[in-house]
Amino acid sequence: MSETSTLIGYGGRTIGREELTLVPTPPATETHRPIPHQEIVQALVETLGFHHIGVVHDEYAVSPDGMKVFGVLDLETEMEGCRFSIGLRNSHDKSMRLAMTCGYRVFVCSNMAFAGDFTPVLAKHSKSFSLIDCVSVGVDRMQRNFEPMRKQVEAWQKSELTNVTAKVVIYEAFVEGKLEAPKHLARLVHDLYFEPKYEEFRPRTIWSLSNAFTSAFKDLEPIPQFKATAKLGEFLEARFSQSF
Repeated sequence: MSETSTLIGYGGRTIGREELTLVPTPPATETHRPIPHQEIVQALVETLGFHHIGVVHDEYAVSPDGMKVFGVLDLETEMEGCRFSIGLRNSHDKSMRLAMTCGYRVFVCSNMAFAGDFTPVLAKHSKSFSLIDCVSVGVDRMQRNFEPMRKQVEAWQKSELTNVTAKVVIYEAFVEGKLEAPKHLARLVHDLYFEPKYEEFRPRTIWSLSNAFTSAFKDLEPIPQFKATAKLGEFLEARFSQSF
């Protein structure tokens, strides 16, 4: 199974769902009603359950003062070689809105990097804010977008590449600079594609090439990794758009 979610916490530390219950929530004001981090996660998990979507893995990162939380949830709505994930962030100090993003490439970092293939929720904790309504609408939007994302992944999994084409794409990405990523990764992407570590990426396809890129990006620091991952889908779609 490919790794579709990445969470980078404060000092690299992440926690489980149970530990979120220990994070204190500040009192509400006339204009701002903080919602416990655990309550948001619980509402999301329950709403996913109503849609018959299970969570197979989740982890979170909380700021030292407890005011901010970031998290990723990997879902059981999987297909061969891919799994959808949700990225989540929330704050008690108004520094950022409640937000969720989803996709088969989700990147969440405590330095505010936050990226996925589709972002269905971006909401303030106003006095009239309804958590259940917000999460329900968000999950419904996510589920509606699973099918287009699934079709893209399946199209990439079925699209075979010649060795020459794969090498040209890697050349264009790094030597010609068409992808915002460090040039020294070219050799690593090449090796991961032509000598894959996992059986599901042995077929010579666009999907296997995409995974070679994302696997290589994991060697980068958070900000460069975020930038490269965010630009990859756009680069490959532009390169192969005429194939579909």
